[in-house]
Amino acid sequence: MLLSILILLALAAVSPLLVRALGARAGLLISTVSLGIAAWFGTKFATVTGGETILETTSWVPSLGVELAFRLDGLALLFAILISGIGGFVLLYTSSYLGKSPGLGRFYTTLLTFMAAMLGLVLADNLIVMFIFWELTSITSFLLIGFDFHRESARRCAWQSLVVTGMGGLFLLAGILLLAIAAGSATSPEFSIGAILASDVISSPLYTPAAILILIGCFSKSAMVPFHFWLPNAMEAPSPVSALLHSSTMVKAGVYLIARLHPAMSGERIWDDSLVIFGAATMLLGAILATRHVAFKKILAYSTVSSLGMLVMLIGIHAYTAAATYLLAHALFKACLFLVAGSAIHVAGTKDTEAIGNLRSAMPISAISVILGGLSLAGMMPFLGFAGKELILKAGLSSAPWAVFLAPATAIAAVLTVFAAYQVAFKPFFMKGTHEIAHPHECAWQEWIGPLLLGITGLAAGLAPGIFVVPFVRSVASSVGGLPYEADVNLSLAYLVWPVSLALLLSIGALVGGTAIFLVRNRYRAVIGKTTRLDTFGPERNYDRIVTATLNFAALQTRTLQNGSLRSYTRVIVMTTVAACAFALIRLDAIQDRLPQFENLSGFDWMLALTIIASAIASTLIQSRLGAIAALSGIGFAVAVFFVMHGAPDVAATQFAVETLIVIIFVLVIHRLPRFSRYTGTLARSFDIVIAASIGLTITALALLAAGTKPDDPVSVYHAAEAVTSAYGRNVINVILVDYRAVDTLGEIFVLAVAAIGVFTLLTIRPSRDEGGRS
Repeated sequence: MLLSILILLALAAVSPLLVRALGARAGLLISTVSLGIAAWFGTKFATVTGGETILETTSWVPSLGVELAFRLDGLALLFAILISGIGGFVLLYTSSYLGKSPGLGRFYTTLLTFMAAMLGLVLADNLIVMFIFWELTSITSFLLIGFDFHRESARRCAWQSLVVTGMGGLFLLAGILLLAIAAGSATSPEFSIGAILASDVISSPLYTPAAILILIGCFSKSAMVPFHFWLPNAMEAPSPVSALLHSSTMVKAGVYLIARLHPAMSGERIWDDSLVIFGAATMLLGAILATRHVAFKKILAYSTVSSLGMLVMLIGIHAYTAAATYLLAHALFKACLFLVAGSAIHVAGTKDTEAIGNLRSAMPISAISVILGGLSLAGMMPFLGFAGKELILKAGLSSAPWAVFLAPATAIAAVLTVFAAYQVAFKPFFMKGTHEIAHPHECAWQEWIGPLLLGITGLAAGLAPGIFVVPFVRSVASSVGGLPYEADVNLSLAYLVWPVSLALLLSIGALVGGTAIFLVRNRYRAVIGKTTRLDTFGPERNYDRIVTATLNFAALQTRTLQNGSLRSYTRVIVMTTVAACAFALIRLDAIQDRLPQFENLSGFDWMLALTIIASAIASTLIQSRLGAIAALSGIGFAVAVFFVMHGAPDVAATQFAVETLIVIIFVLVIHRLPRFSRYTGTLARSFDIVIAASIGLTITALALLAAGTKPDDPVSVYHAAEAVTSAYGRNVINVILVDYRAVDTLGEIFVLAVAAIGVFTLLTIRPSRDEGGRS
């Protein structure tokens, strides 16, 4: 499993070279590798559907309990085959669709990295590994949506997807950390997904916040209400991206993680009810919004939003068979329809399905593909989409106590989905249009072969579900519901249509209702179009308001804090330091008992202390530059005397040398600087006095507190014991400087060197003079 991910990443790295060497033909090689990976996963079909879970573990960061652990069960296998299989068709499609694009190599690299990230996400058996791949899908999808970066709309929508899913990722990270602690402990969190599924996380007090945070992260990724707006806007991406994004990858990542963690998280209302409520709301809203639009990809995008809501709702009501069936059916027909839509838009030169007409004569093979995909989307017998729709309607009818709400909701969504299927599949290809196609032609075989095979697969899966669909559905349902899954999985047409059930009647009614609405679609859109007034209060408009407010606040705080005044920066830093230290000192118990005692100080000590205080005050009052330097030097020399009196002659010698050098440098440089001037008023200087006194008192209190603290095992004992044996030096101070803190000393030397170069540069600058001798 790890090898398949590494192969895709390696292929992503060499894709630009392959495109440079082979041109558009590189797509054939790249897609073959992806399909080969799908075939390899297909060889595990019998093992996994037989009930076995394949685990693969590679050590990575054992000290943190993080392993490159991968898990292949029914759920992971279905996603892995869809990602690599549909991804292979998309890569082949790209070789023709973007064959002449100068960014083809870049596109292949990003798309393959995206596929590798999705593959790692669905296979990961470690929460940290899963999250890394989760974030990688957000980054690569941002690059794919903004592939045509010269268009402002593409850049805006790419940023929107990154902001929404990225913020959701932060919530998810907090949630999985809480979940890991709930499954293990605060000191030893359990990151293994397998171990979490086997643990009792529901009984932990961290369960509720973990569930809420995880759901927010998953809902944002899979475009649940109120995060649904970013997904249709992501249609700014090229059609190959849309096909892969909507069929089996990123937008289903949230659904996947909900399904993966469901056995451990299910059983509490905060989890199950949230899935039902938000899933049903998204299902209905997505279906309604899909019927408001006439653009090819917008209709398909909103129908995907509706489908994602269906899947989440089905998991919430424990209808695992329906969820697994519809998951597979949706991946097949949605990838087919998106790929055909891309070709149709390219040939017709417009995205308007009402304007496009009679494409079947120009694109006969694509017409076959789109009708296969469209009929499956509509839930027409005998396609796999029909089985999925039947099971959804049955689940809605039997979902006590939610049936009174979910039964009509699923029926309405089914009706509107039929209408959407007519609009994207039947209208552009089999009815008249107003747009004249300049050069009608069938697309290249690389573009129609994938949609045709996907459409045929959806038909074959509906006709003979026992070959691979039923084992797949049973295995996926076992993963989502918890092993073993005992429900009877029968998807044959005879079982679904006989005896006649209320679900079948609703399904037939949905076909009739969807057809009727399509026939009066102009009147319907005139009515439903009035709901656009509500968009003013919708989440997308609120997103824009939040982004605008954030940028305005950023500009305000930048003008306030980053105003270019060094004085202001220093004030903020110093006051923040004083406030933080004062808060800590106030909270410290018995601070008076920890301060050192001063009764043992000699008169000479007090004289030196008063000298330092007087020199410091004089340096701020003296107007003469040389006098100020002399006052400052008095502080340094007095400190050096303190070192001599308290047994540190080597440090005192260093202090004397440095202080003397500083005085000399100041004297040499000061006469080149302008005389002291007052640039601030009395109020500002008074404020500076208060700030300076505050930081001085704070540092003094910290120093006295440190001096009065007597550790049980002072660090000096270690230094003295190890100086000779480890560092081969008898002078402990020198050993500290050149061994224990060598990097710090090197940094100080570097800073001094840079300062010396700067001073030398200032001293050697000479003002230029013009011909008249003026500076």
